[in-house]
Amino acid sequence: MTGNGLHAGLKNRHLSMIAIGGVIGAGLFVGSSSGIATAGPGILLSYALVGTLVVLVMRMLGEMSAANPTSGSFSAHADRALGRWAGFSIGWLYWFFWVVVLAVEATAGAKILEGWIPAVPQWGWALIVMVVLTATNLVSVGSYGEFEFWFAGIKVVAIGAFIVVGLLAVLGVLPGAHSDKAGFSNLTDHGGFLPHGPGAILTGVLLVVFSFMGSEIATLAAGESENPQRAVTKSTNSIIWRIGVFYLGSILIVVALLPWNDPSIKEKGSYVAALDSLGIAHAGEIMNFIVLTSVLSCLNSGLYTASRMAFSLGQRGDAPKAFARTTSRGVPMAAIVASVVFGFVAVFFNYRFPDSVFLFLVNSSGAVALFVWLVICFSQLRMRKIIQAEAPEKLVVKMWLYPYLTWATAGLIVFVLGYMLTDTEGESSGRTTVLLSLLVAAVVVAVAVVKQKMTGGRGAEATAAAESADKVSVG
Repeated sequence: MTGNGLHAGLKNRHLSMIAIGGVIGAGLFVGSSSGIATAGPGILLSYALVGTLVVLVMRMLGEMSAANPTSGSFSAHADRALGRWAGFSIGWLYWFFWVVVLAVEATAGAKILEGWIPAVPQWGWALIVMVVLTATNLVSVGSYGEFEFWFAGIKVVAIGAFIVVGLLAVLGVLPGAHSDKAGFSNLTDHGGFLPHGPGAILTGVLLVVFSFMGSEIATLAAGESENPQRAVTKSTNSIIWRIGVFYLGSILIVVALLPWNDPSIKEKGSYVAALDSLGIAHAGEIMNFIVLTSVLSCLNSGLYTASRMAFSLGQRGDAPKAFARTTSRGVPMAAIVASVVFGFVAVFFNYRFPDSVFLFLVNSSGAVALFVWLVICFSQLRMRKIIQAEAPEKLVVKMWLYPYLTWATAGLIVFVLGYMLTDTEGESSGRTTVLLSLLVAAVVVAVAVVKQKMTGGRGAEATAAAESADKVSVG
């Protein structure tokens, strides 16, 4: 049964928590220990640099999405501002990124669950997790929002509690804590604030940049809310404090509770080691539960995001028409099922060919986040002029210091991509990731250009039809 497009089933509380949860990925909990080992306390500058980049990119995306809320978000904006080839390319690359993330997160969650209940094999847990979250996404957008509300809520409460408890311990006023290592002196005592020199800040950037992917989910989800413009404006304006508190705040507490070179950080993970240093019982299990929640949240949002991008591509004639069909509850079933199927295939590759096929998938999607941010920059440069000419009253969110700050942001992203090419260590080195991602991007762009030449003017008609059809029906 075909419905009337997407439904406005997301409430304001859902949108608020999706926006907050979007910036807290499992990568923050799992990946921060390697960043601390690489840059010492200077990892705070790495997080601040990437955080600033994300704030600027989200401001640009917020400007475009507040003026034209759509399920295709930056892909639809790129389609209009840069050309059909750009919307097609970045939309499919983003979809590819998230279906690979589904496999990575399903495997991470399965490892934790197998540790608790070893009777079920790891692949079995991965299958169960994927099936359950697919079911919630298929029911309605409201059920996705409700699950995400609670998943993100647990993450937010956990990090908030960690910061409060850690700060009390650092200040020496936490009752019952016997932490002789805690203190802000840890930021400078063990080889200085930058023990490995200023260059380590940039190396740290490479390690932390991908844990920020997901900030843009709120602009996709806003298209299915009761007041899209208000939702986009609110999530855009609040991203500064979200990154400041959850990333910089929690990492500051970690490096203040323990010396950055304490071996337990690498052995147990930064947050578990920090909790252990305070003598908190079952710190490892508590953290595993929080990481599992983050993984499930990322899976839930990843499936939602991939399916909505596929839906938008279907509307614009850049994907099978079936992707643009919705059920009576406003759910794009074919888009969800197709995304899950590719997610399952990637999970299979992870277990069957982890060091060849799956490694290629991970590396070739690794730099997509940076490509997306770069496309947002160039789209905003054009879209500002289009909005000013057609409907200036829709500029309710404005990029600061336009166009200078937009160009500076684009330059910084290109610099980070260039710096990644100097990283040649390991199978997933920065150079490998950038080169393979560029290879996949080149193939997708080539397909887009050929498709545009073959369809001619019909592409523009499809985009116009998609824009008028993308009005969400409240129901």
